Amino acid sequence: MSDPQSLAPAVAVPRTVAIVGASSARHKFGNKAVRAYLRRGWTVYPVNPTETTIEGLRAYPSVESIPDRVERVSMYVPPSVGITLLDGIRSKNPADVFLNPGSESEALEARAASLGLHIVVACSIVAIGEVP
Repeated sequence: MSDPQSLAPAVAVPRTVAIVGASSARHKFGNKAVRAYLRRGWTVYPVNPTETTIEGLRAYPSVESIPDRVERVSMYVPPSVGITLLDGIRSKNPADVFLNPGSESEALEARAASLGLHIVVACSIVAIGEVP
Protein backbone atom coordinates (compact mmCIF):
# COMPACT_ATOMS: atom_id res chain seq x y z
CA MET A 1 0.00 0.00 0.00
CA SER A 2 1.33 3.44 -0.90
CA ASP A 3 1.89 6.05 1.75
CA PRO A 4 -0.55 8.94 0.99
CA GLN A 5 2.15 11.45 1.98
CA SER A 6 4.45 10.11 -0.73
CA LEU A 7 1.74 10.71 -3.33
CA ALA A 8 0.98 14.28 -2.26
CA PRO A 9 3.66 16.03 -4.36
CA ALA A 10 2.54 14.30 -7.55
CA VAL A 11 -1.12 15.01 -6.90
CA ALA A 12 -0.58 18.60 -5.78
CA VAL A 13 1.44 19.69 -8.83
CA PRO A 14 -0.90 21.67 -11.09
CA ARG A 15 -0.86 21.10 -14.81
CA THR A 16 -0.67 24.38 -16.70
CA VAL A 17 -1.10 25.10 -20.39
CA ALA A 18 -0.93 28.21 -22.54
CA ILE A 19 -3.24 28.04 -25.54
CA VAL A 20 -1.62 30.32 -28.14
CA GLY A 21 -4.25 31.48 -30.60
CA ALA A 22 -7.10 30.93 -28.14
CA SER A 23 -10.36 32.40 -29.38
CA SER A 24 -13.78 33.28 -28.03
CA ALA A 25 -15.29 31.78 -31.21
CA ARG A 26 -16.46 28.38 -29.97
CA HIS A 27 -16.18 26.73 -33.40
CA LYS A 28 -12.42 27.42 -33.59
CA PHE A 29 -9.89 24.90 -32.35
CA GLY A 30 -8.22 27.53 -30.17
CA ASN A 31 -11.46 27.69 -28.18
CA LYS A 32 -12.08 23.94 -28.28
CA ALA A 33 -8.63 23.44 -26.75
CA VAL A 34 -9.38 25.86 -23.90
CA ARG A 35 -12.56 23.93 -23.06
CA ALA A 36 -10.91 20.50 -23.44
CA TYR A 37 -8.04 21.33 -21.08
CA LEU A 38 -10.46 22.84 -18.56
CA ARG A 39 -12.55 19.64 -18.62
CA ARG A 40 -9.39 17.65 -17.89
CA GLY A 41 -8.56 19.80 -14.86
CA TRP A 42 -5.68 21.84 -16.28
CA THR A 43 -5.02 25.46 -15.38
CA VAL A 44 -5.52 27.19 -18.73
CA TYR A 45 -3.98 30.46 -19.89
CA PRO A 46 -5.58 31.64 -23.14
CA VAL A 47 -3.14 33.70 -25.23
CA ASN A 48 -4.55 36.18 -27.73
CA PRO A 49 -3.36 39.80 -28.05
CA THR A 50 -6.79 41.08 -29.13
CA GLU A 51 -9.10 39.43 -26.59
CA THR A 52 -9.51 40.14 -22.87
CA THR A 53 -11.45 37.05 -21.79
CA ILE A 54 -12.03 33.64 -23.35
CA GLU A 55 -14.45 31.16 -21.80
CA GLY A 56 -14.50 33.30 -18.67
CA LEU A 57 -10.70 33.25 -18.30
CA ARG A 58 -8.40 36.22 -18.53
CA ALA A 59 -6.65 36.24 -21.90
CA TYR A 60 -2.97 37.17 -22.02
CA PRO A 61 -1.40 39.11 -24.90
CA SER A 62 1.67 36.84 -24.96
CA VAL A 63 3.06 33.72 -23.33
CA GLU A 64 5.70 35.71 -21.48
CA SER A 65 3.01 37.91 -19.89
CA ILE A 66 1.58 34.90 -18.04
CA PRO A 67 2.61 35.36 -14.37
CA ASP A 68 3.00 31.66 -13.58
CA ARG A 69 5.03 28.74 -14.89
CA VAL A 70 3.65 27.15 -18.01
CA GLU A 71 4.22 23.42 -18.37
CA ARG A 72 2.78 23.08 -21.86
CA VAL A 73 2.22 25.42 -24.78
CA SER A 74 -0.30 24.48 -27.44
CA MET A 75 -0.09 26.46 -30.69
CA TYR A 76 -3.11 27.38 -32.83
CA VAL A 77 -1.51 30.08 -34.96
CA PRO A 78 0.03 29.94 -38.45
CA PRO A 79 3.71 28.99 -38.53
CA SER A 80 4.67 32.49 -39.73
CA VAL A 81 3.23 33.85 -36.46
CA GLY A 82 4.38 30.99 -34.25
CA ILE A 83 8.02 31.34 -35.24
CA THR A 84 7.98 34.94 -33.95
CA LEU A 85 6.71 33.77 -30.55
CA LEU A 86 9.34 31.13 -29.82
CA ASP A 87 11.71 33.32 -27.79
CA GLY A 88 8.85 34.33 -25.48
CA ILE A 89 7.76 30.72 -25.16
CA ARG A 90 11.31 29.68 -24.31
CA SER A 91 11.34 32.21 -21.46
CA LYS A 92 8.63 30.14 -19.71
CA ASN A 93 10.65 26.92 -20.07
CA PRO A 94 7.70 24.63 -20.89
CA ALA A 95 8.12 20.85 -20.85
CA ASP A 96 6.65 20.66 -24.33
CA VAL A 97 5.23 22.74 -27.15
CA PHE A 98 2.45 21.20 -29.21
CA LEU A 99 2.24 22.25 -32.84
CA ASN A 100 -1.32 21.46 -33.77
CA PRO A 101 -2.27 20.76 -37.39
CA GLY A 102 -1.67 23.86 -39.47
CA SER A 103 0.71 25.49 -36.98
CA GLU A 104 3.80 23.50 -37.95
CA SER A 105 6.54 24.17 -40.48
CA GLU A 106 10.10 22.96 -41.00
CA ALA A 107 11.45 26.45 -40.27
CA LEU A 108 9.48 26.74 -37.01
CA GLU A 109 10.52 23.27 -35.88
CA ALA A 110 14.19 23.99 -36.66
CA ARG A 111 14.10 27.30 -34.77
CA ALA A 112 12.37 25.66 -31.80
CA ALA A 113 14.99 22.91 -31.74
CA SER A 114 17.77 25.50 -31.79
CA LEU A 115 16.18 27.09 -28.70
CA GLY A 116 16.05 23.73 -26.92
CA LEU A 117 12.25 23.49 -26.98
CA HIS A 118 10.68 20.04 -26.98
CA ILE A 119 8.28 20.05 -29.93
CA VAL A 120 5.38 17.65 -30.37
CA VAL A 121 3.70 17.75 -33.77
CA ALA A 122 0.23 16.45 -32.94
CA CYS A 123 -3.22 17.51 -31.84
CA SER A 124 -2.95 18.48 -28.19
CA ILE A 125 -6.68 17.96 -27.65
CA VAL A 126 -6.38 14.30 -28.66
CA ALA A 127 -3.19 14.00 -26.57
CA ILE A 128 -5.18 14.67 -23.37
CA GLY A 129 -7.84 12.14 -24.30
CA GLU A 130 -10.47 14.52 -25.69
CA VAL A 131 -12.15 14.62 -29.10
CA PRO A 132 -12.02 17.99 -30.89
